[in-house]
Amino acid sequence: MRRLSQGLLPLSLPFFLLVACSGSTPTGPVTPTISITNVGSDTMVNLALAWAEAYHKVHPEVSISVTGGGSGTGIAALINGSTDIANASREMKAEEFQQAQQRGVTPVEHTVALDAIAVVINPNNPIDQLSIPQISDLFTGRITNWRDVGGEDRPVVLASRESNSGTYVYFLEKVVRRGDPNSSDLFSPEALLLPSSEIIGLEVSQNPNAIGYDGLGYVTPHQKTLKVAVDETGPFYPPGIDTVKDGTYPIARPLYMYTRGEPAGAIKEYLDWIISDDGQKIVAELGFVPLLGS
Repeated sequence: MRRLSQGLLPLSLPFFLLVACSGSTPTGPVTPTISITNVGSDTMVNLALAWAEAYHKVHPEVSISVTGGGSGTGIAALINGSTDIANASREMKAEEFQQAQQRGVTPVEHTVALDAIAVVINPNNPIDQLSIPQISDLFTGRITNWRDVGGEDRPVVLASRESNSGTYVYFLEKVVRRGDPNSSDLFSPEALLLPSSEIIGLEVSQNPNAIGYDGLGYVTPHQKTLKVAVDETGPFYPPGIDTVKDGTYPIARPLYMYTRGEPAGAIKEYLDWIISDDGQKIVAELGFVPLLGS
């Protein structure tokens, strides 16, 4: 697969936040005495940063460092003991769980938000909807011209995340392979492997032939989201909070945080706050989907 051209700005360098102390008491600033490290999914990094900032305002004694790098990076950090919480936009793989257990770690999964993966194209592309089989045929390279899915006579340019991304893994399994565990389909070797959702959005917004996929929270007005159906007969549904919650949009997923065993103390308090109304309000503000009932 082709790598990102040198001309594009690498917007997805690892993110890092060490929340500075901002609270105060009558005797002066509160110095953070508790540190929590949080590593993983680039899809979730902006959400995790927003959570960390908001939580610190009400708990100035807690500092939270947030780093991206991809779901695989976060899970590896959890396994080797270098992070307290791993963010992941996919479930842990069986082999990752086994590696953790070999190191005496029992990962515990926490669902913290929901997300739709939006299939995005350039706003000048006349296509409005695609089925999952059509999307699979595009991303595997079986279809290479837009006219074959009802569009103009133009070559298709594929924009994908890199393989360490949980979004890449989810899209490969659920869309490219159509949810078939026996499928060996792969992304076309002509696909551009891009390091972030922001870069995918940039490629799509600038290239009238491009198609990509983004977490719903990263879609901008410079991209066009497609309605998607399970098969060609429809019905076709757009990505959105309502269609994720009612299960009609077919490319939706949970977002996870993993801990080393059952959380306790400050980590448990933080995770409890994330799934509370205060934490889930931030989910909606950033364009993701709050948990059911939130």
